[in-house]
Amino acid sequence: MRKIIVAGNWKMNKAFHEADDLVFDIVKHIDKNGANGVEVVICPPFPYLELATDITENDGVFVGAQNVSNQESGAYTGEISAMMLKSIEVKYCIVGHSERRKYFNESNQFLSEKVNICLKHEIIPIFCCGEVLEERNSGNHFDVVKNQLTESLFHLEAKDFKKVVIAYEPVWAIGTGVTATSEQAQEMHVFIRNLIEENYNKRIANDTSILYGGSCNPQNAKELFANPDVDGGLIGGASLKADDFYKIIDSF
Repeated sequence: MRKIIVAGNWKMNKAFHEADDLVFDIVKHIDKNGANGVEVVICPPFPYLELATDITENDGVFVGAQNVSNQESGAYTGEISAMMLKSIEVKYCIVGHSERRKYFNESNQFLSEKVNICLKHEIIPIFCCGEVLEERNSGNHFDVVKNQLTESLFHLEAKDFKKVVIAYEPVWAIGTGVTATSEQAQEMHVFIRNLIEENYNKRIANDTSILYGGSCNPQNAKELFANPDVDGGLIGGASLKADDFYKIIDSF
């Protein structure tokens, strides 16, 4: 049975004391109110990962990184390895976010290497896929997502693919205030699930968590999450405000 997951991607935000307060507030809320069966993940910037794992220990909140190197170790100044993340008890790692693809030219092949190294070190990849506005308007959005999954994930053996979480992020809806309609989100999530079934089997497809990422907020979360194939969200701006993040978690 697939997990319901709400993951907060903080991106490059928050000073140390602000990060400390935000993690503490989230943990305090979960301790007091529970999480409605939702697996809660916070993905702060690298300098705050150990702070987050220390505060969340034994509290039902998990920590994810926003990126990882495709290399094991060595002379790669500024990079962070999967082994390092594992050593501080990071459970998840975002791979292939549209901002990494756009600003750092990360290719599908390069991302497949990141997926591989995460799995080798028992870190769960949250693999992002999605189309830009031009691709949506031209009707190529399904082909774009299919290529991203095929070239970055479908090389995996079934036993490894089962450990992956997928996040569909329509790039045209990230940070724009525009959100895919509930129908558009469900349509793409069904398409992704069908692709998984074609490449593996129905059971694996049914057990794969597919998150929606793209201006999900307290106002639209309940409608988006009501779709049968939307298994939670990868949350951007709304994860930076504790009250907003609580409300999204409580939308289930």
